[in-house]
Amino acid sequence: MPRRSAPRPRPAADYDAGRELELVVGPVAHGGHAVARLDGRVVFVRHALPGERVRAVVTEGGPKFWRADAVEVLDDASPDRVPSAWPEAGPDGVGGGELAHVSLAGQRRWKADVVAEQLQRLAKIERDVVVEAAPGEDERGGLAYRTRVELVADAEGRAGMRKFRSHDVVPLDAMPLGTEAVAALADAEGVFSRRWQPGARLELVAPADGSEPVLLVDGELWRNGRADRRPNARRAVAEAVTVGDTTYRYRVAADGFWQVHREAPGVLTGAVLDAVGDVSGARVLDLYSGAGLFTLPLADAVGEQGRVVAVEGDARAVKDARRNAHDRPQVELHLGAVDRVLAEGDAGGAGVGAADVVVLDPPRAGAGRTVVDAIAGREPSRVVYVACDPAALARDVAYLGDHGYALRSLRAFDLFPHTHHVEAVAVLEK
Repeated sequence: MPRRSAPRPRPAADYDAGRELELVVGPVAHGGHAVARLDGRVVFVRHALPGERVRAVVTEGGPKFWRADAVEVLDDASPDRVPSAWPEAGPDGVGGGELAHVSLAGQRRWKADVVAEQLQRLAKIERDVVVEAAPGEDERGGLAYRTRVELVADAEGRAGMRKFRSHDVVPLDAMPLGTEAVAALADAEGVFSRRWQPGARLELVAPADGSEPVLLVDGELWRNGRADRRPNARRAVAEAVTVGDTTYRYRVAADGFWQVHREAPGVLTGAVLDAVGDVSGARVLDLYSGAGLFTLPLADAVGEQGRVVAVEGDARAVKDARRNAHDRPQVELHLGAVDRVLAEGDAGGAGVGAADVVVLDPPRAGAGRTVVDAIAGREPSRVVYVACDPAALARDVAYLGDHGYALRSLRAFDLFPHTHHVEAVAVLEK
């Protein structure tokens, strides 16, 4: 799952932890909860659905709002409620499966409502949103999709995951969101059966195309039950992404960033290529370009007469991208924070210059005003924004609107089933 920031403790006087409430749950909100009200106070309720009357337990809060977990539906259960696909992610369980009690169709409507609400509230744009499923999702029940799984060992050395907004670790004996290859790797290395150093971080990586998987323990390669410290030990994995009739091949650091859903790289690449349109001979900026997921297909799209200028702040990702794009001379790579590289170009330095089209795939915090201003200053005819956070997307769409860019289209994808996370590809034009 996307990394969560460490929880901030609340003063005990601000709320009554463990207090039981009876609530009628209202609309969904960004963050994986629904909204209820009690004596004028907002209560953000997890594990509930709109319209339900529930018994909930307060988990934390402050003077203006509380958080609570629904532990029992008293009546009026939503038609979207189903037996949890991952009971360990229920109340007082691990984070990262907060919608496991919701049907897949209900999850997509939930996420569509959140995206639409954020666009309306932050960008003043009214738009009906449909969240699309990835191929094969319904057949798998939204399970077995993650090619990358992160675990942590509890005080007794058992592999598990942290509770929601907590440092406490819940030990697990399986991780149902991991692909079959991830499960096989876990079995082969005894991930859930052996005892690890308390606090150890375990990363299981199994590329979707069947390439050799990797286990990292506290950043070290692990093979056959022990650390592999050989200088020439392989620390990268091979990834393949097929779009239409073309397969693109990548080498990526095992603990580097890559889309975790087995279908996400192909789904998002196809959506981006559709969004940029005909860019033959054009100059395209590829911002937050990572290991080159979009860079390679964009290079083929612009052709030998075009140019793809990719900007990424992570040195290891740029090293991977350089290797991945070595046979495409129309690709120009820049290492550095996106805002700084764009500012250098504005000042006539070694940064990037004008662009016909801009593609950006920022982290969860979004691009922000400085980067948006720099993009708009290059006056591209089209901006293609790949977003993993609806609030950041809506805010940045509003910033682009200040520069005269209108939201022309938006596609949303359910690439994190059983969680509240949703990906979107937005197209903005002058």
